[in-house]
Amino acid sequence: MFYALASSRVGELWSALRDVAAEHVAGIERLATAYVGDRRDVESITRAELAKRLRRRDVVVIDVRPTAEYAAGHIPGARSMPPDEVRRHLRSIPKDGEIVAYCRGPFCVYADDVVRALRRRGVRARRLEDGFPEWKRSGQEIAVGGGGGT
Repeated sequence: MFYALASSRVGELWSALRDVAAEHVAGIERLATAYVGDRRDVESITRAELAKRLRRRDVVVIDVRPTAEYAAGHIPGARSMPPDEVRRHLRSIPKDGEIVAYCRGPFCVYADDVVRALRRRGVRARRLEDGFPEWKRSGQEIAVGGGGGT
């Protein structure tokens, strides 16, 4: 069974609620750390910097959301690497250059896990500062459909 948002406005509402909570709920940083873990070892990259790097074609981008979410929309050129397939594909990721992983948003742990796994293998890797919903909402180019697998 697959679920989908009724419209992009629902995604906007969810993001707005999350952002308001992050700004106004006491202890949100502590709660976020309890959920996503200590991120001091996971560097991030901004959307603006990733967009520049994509134009220069000097970065490999990995979308670690489930396949259906990737097919519904992703960053152009991103490789689809769903959470349950990451370990199988780690060896196929080039060790030279830099990898940027992204998922559903700033509190999604999939990208953190991939970045940590890649760094343990000696690969330079960072996570997108937030995720695909924010990328799309900021007006960046997106791609739809499959064809981005590893």
